[in-house]
Amino acid sequence: MPHWLADLLIVVLKGVLVAFGLLTTFAYMTLVERRLLARMQIRLGPNRVGPMGLLQPLADAIKSIFKEDLRITMADQLVYTLAPIVAIACALTAFGGLPAGPPNSFFGANPWVYDLDVGILALLAITSMGVYGIFLGGWASGSKYPLLGGLRSSAQMISYELGMGLSILGLLMLVGSTSFRAITGWQTQHGWLVLFQLLGFVTFFVSSFAETNRTPFDLPEAEQELVAGYLTEYSAIKWALFQMAEYVNMITASAVMSTLFFGGYRGPGFLNALIPGISEWPFIWLFLKIAVFLFIFIWVRATLPRLRYDQLMRFGWKLLFPLALANTLVTAFYLAYLKGFGLWPLGVLGLIGVALLFVASDRVRGLWNTPGKRLQDPTAASRAGGD
Repeated sequence: MPHWLADLLIVVLKGVLVAFGLLTTFAYMTLVERRLLARMQIRLGPNRVGPMGLLQPLADAIKSIFKEDLRITMADQLVYTLAPIVAIACALTAFGGLPAGPPNSFFGANPWVYDLDVGILALLAITSMGVYGIFLGGWASGSKYPLLGGLRSSAQMISYELGMGLSILGLLMLVGSTSFRAITGWQTQHGWLVLFQLLGFVTFFVSSFAETNRTPFDLPEAEQELVAGYLTEYSAIKWALFQMAEYVNMITASAVMSTLFFGGYRGPGFLNALIPGISEWPFIWLFLKIAVFLFIFIWVRATLPRLRYDQLMRFGWKLLFPLALANTLVTAFYLAYLKGFGLWPLGVLGLIGVALLFVASDRVRGLWNTPGKRLQDPTAASRAGGD
């Protein structure tokens, strides 16, 4: 067998295994989320299908596959059908570039699907293509509510992608490479980047909620306003593909944050004294970190209410974007003038930046209740008129 053909078959096999793993994780993430939300809201959650409800994802899959697939008369049939495929394809492709273990492990020289020198840039490019699936699905449905949901999603993702890109620019300047392996190696030598790019991590973390359309940024699906947003006219397997894309994007965002700011597939080095080489075990550490972030995604959904659309856009443009830009400028200033003092100034500046973020968000939240002029208390106005 030619060498190139063998390499191609290995990449295809890895891709199939990654897709299978992500879709299986998506299925059981729905169960985990429903159980955790039920526990947080003092309910039982799904517990009838199988022991402890473990077969509920299988029942949901069977229902989605065999449910009637409605044919929308006013829809553009080709685009209407391709939109969910575009969404899930971009979601699955993006995850393949993240390293899950060191090179030359028992998974081969490259234990992930593909390894690019421009890893983070390629990932951001692929994930930004996912908005086309949502927008085209909303436009092709031939209904006003899906169209409004698609427009909201496009504006939201474009707005928060700017803050997301700027939030990691300081990290890339510090490391000097866009490769995931180089970023992971830098953290092995100097420590997790969250210690030196705390403000960048916080802005990236918030932007991830907006990029994945999760609460409190789930405006494209706002049921109370838009029925179901871009999903209104979808049913059966097409609807399930959009749900898959949302959860896979959530898993990918968790993996990216784990890789960029928390050491990726490498575990704490001090554990090597207990079990030699445990910090280099592939998959284990990355999966644990992903699980922590997925729990936070669910926790936030159970805790925070949905923002209004004007609040969402104001938060992105007037708070998140300027702070991400400030983090980039501070990192550039450090590299130009303070590099000789070590990395601790970046940690201090990051703490100050996060404190400013909380203060500024509290100030903005006080103004959110008034899209235009500050509303007066109607009882006070009536009392004033009576006087």
